[in-house]
Amino acid sequence: MTTNPIDCNELVELVTSYLDGTLDLEDRARFDMHLLECDGCENYLQQFRSTIATVGKIGADEFDPGFRNRLIDAFRNWR
Repeated sequence: MTTNPIDCNELVELVTSYLDGTLDLEDRARFDMHLLECDGCENYLQQFRSTIATVGKIGADEFDPGFRNRLIDAFRNWR
């Protein structure tokens, strides 16, 4: 079976699923192959990981509850 290569736009769409470990094996392989060939997307993935790590250090009590709710709503409705 031949799989279509992933492009940069598709990688951006799949990055959260990739990091969550919810991609099926075929898409995960396509994602990993693209990363081997594209320095820009590798950098994007590393920036995404750094952002997650940084935001993860912020305690929930440090956010204004209204801001926190707007932020959650924005990501929930992102697509």
